[in-house]
Amino acid sequence: MAITAAMVKELREMTGAGMMDCKKALSATDGDMDKSIEWLREKGLATAQKKAGRIAAEGIVMLAADDAQKKAVAVEVNSETDFVAKNEVFRDYVAKVAAQAMDTEAADIDAFLAEPWKEDPAKTVNEALAGQIAVIGENLKIRRFQQVAEENGFVALYTHMGGKIGVLVDVETDVVNDEIKEMGKNIAMQVAALKPLYTNKNEISEEYIAHEKEILRSQIMNDPKESQKPEKVIEGMIMGRVNKELKEICLLDQVYVKAEDGKQNVASYIAQVAKANGANINIKGFVRFETGEGIEKKEEDFAAEVAKQMGM
Repeated sequence: MAITAAMVKELREMTGAGMMDCKKALSATDGDMDKSIEWLREKGLATAQKKAGRIAAEGIVMLAADDAQKKAVAVEVNSETDFVAKNEVFRDYVAKVAAQAMDTEAADIDAFLAEPWKEDPAKTVNEALAGQIAVIGENLKIRRFQQVAEENGFVALYTHMGGKIGVLVDVETDVVNDEIKEMGKNIAMQVAALKPLYTNKNEISEEYIAHEKEILRSQIMNDPKESQKPEKVIEGMIMGRVNKELKEICLLDQVYVKAEDGKQNVASYIAQVAKANGANINIKGFVRFETGEGIEKKEEDFAAEVAKQMGM
């Protein structure tokens, strides 16, 4: 398979590896992007995993909740331009989508689009969307939604940058007061800022950990100095690096961003608030939507488009 400059550029942006290393990785894996990332990681040349959330689309994430915050929903609706995303007509429409999503029993986006539109039951949600496209003049897409309900506590909400990021946190607690609600918002801000993948280590599969250990072992064995160390030392190095990674991707193990000493983790912050309020608090999960996350945006070559139209 021919390796193109665009492929090399994409892999470089995903991994932070050098251009020639990216070209070698693509050549070694016959152009398979995912395998190329693994190849670079094994050689210790990739500084990070493939970025799962490349921001490449406009729109807004909107949150809605009932008065008691026992139930909440996050929805993402995409537009073609940021100009439309900031338009009040568009934002009013997305608020109606969020209200619809609060009450829906649909299990997926296809079922949601097929149900009657609350504002006009003669139409489906999808038909109402088509009407908005005609009004606004841009292609719009209701991409996803997710509900969170917590009868034994509340759902904390946080919206960042006017809807670029929306977070819901499921807070189970036997005491609900202003201080604990503030804690919930702080945890939601933590999720928005540090983008954890899991709530706690119990959610991580053994397969994931085994895979990460394999990658780390390959990195060590490709290092002439590190590979000469005793097996017991190498195993300790691997587990140390795995544990460090888990602290970065598990919410409760992350360093709390507002910690005064820069050391307190999220779990100890929650325990501190619980003790101060005589409460039992459990963070059961979270939802984090980022606008355009994972959507590839077509790169427009303006000069090429002009040349094409002029017949050059």
